[in-house]
Amino acid sequence: MVIRGHGIPEDTTSRLRGVVRQFFARPLEEKSALSITRDNYRGYIPLGFFTPNSANGAADRYEGYKLHAETDATDPICADCNLYGPNKWPDQPVGFREAVLDYWQECDRVASTLLDALAVALGVDPAVFRRAFKKPLTNMTLLHYPPQAPGADGFGIHPHKDTDALTIVAPDPVGGLYVRQKGRDEWISADAPDDALIVNIGDMLETWSGGYYVSTPHKVVNSTGQARHSFPYFAVPRFDVRITPLCEPLQGFERADLTVGDVSREIWQSNWPDAAAVDDRYDPATL
Repeated sequence: MVIRGHGIPEDTTSRLRGVVRQFFARPLEEKSALSITRDNYRGYIPLGFFTPNSANGAADRYEGYKLHAETDATDPICADCNLYGPNKWPDQPVGFREAVLDYWQECDRVASTLLDALAVALGVDPAVFRRAFKKPLTNMTLLHYPPQAPGADGFGIHPHKDTDALTIVAPDPVGGLYVRQKGRDEWISADAPDDALIVNIGDMLETWSGGYYVSTPHKVVNSTGQARHSFPYFAVPRFDVRITPLCEPLQGFERADLTVGDVSREIWQSNWPDAAAVDDRYDPATL
C-alpha cells in the first residue's frame, strides 16, 4: 500500500537521504573498514557480496549498510539471541547517526499506528502486537543501487518476499522498485508520490492474519541510468515471539508457524556467498 499523512517531516527524510548518498560516495577502503562479519550482522555490505538465500542466481547488485535496533552490549537479551547488540556508527558523514535515528523513531511510530489499525481490522486486540514488539529485531538497510545497463541480466535485488511484519520505505525518485500482485505474473512499478510511504506486508503478518494480509513479492531493477538510494525499515518482533494465526485462517491458507529468531537467524546466515539455506521454509525467494 501507499500511505500519505504519515507525519514524518520532509526534512527528516531528506537529511537521511543526504547522509546515505554521502556515505556510499566515500572511498571503498573507508567503507570496507566497517564491513559486516558473520558474528555481527551490522555495517557495510560490499557491492555484489550477498547472494539470494536459495543460492540460485547471481549476486544482487547493491551495496548496503545494515543497522539493527540499538541494544546495549550488556543487555541480557544479547545472551539470549546473538542478533541483538550495538550498531557500528561511521564517523563520516557528519550527522549520520542522528539522521538515521531520527528517521527510525518516526518509522517506529508509523509502524505502531499501522499495526494497531491492522489488528483492529482483523478483530485482534492491538495489545497483542504491541507486546510482540517490545525489544524487537526491527532493522534497517541503507542501500545504493548503481545503474544497470538496459536489458542486462541480474537484479538490483532479486525477486523475494520480506520475512518481517511490515516494511516501510520512502520512495526514491529514481524508481526501479517493482511488485507482483497475488495470482498474477505481471510486475508493476511501485510508484508513489514524493510525500508518501510505500508499505509492504511481510510473511510474519501474513501468518498472523491467516492469509488475509498478503506478503507481496518485489524486486529492484535499476535501469534508469542513475544511482538509486533507498533505506527500507523492517518491523520485526522480539526474537522469542511465536508467529501463528490470530484469527480463523482463510480457506486453503497453509503456512507453518514460525519463531522470529529462527527465521531472522536463518536469513542472515544463508545470505553469505559460501552458505546455503538450512531450512528452505524460510527462503524469501520462494514466490
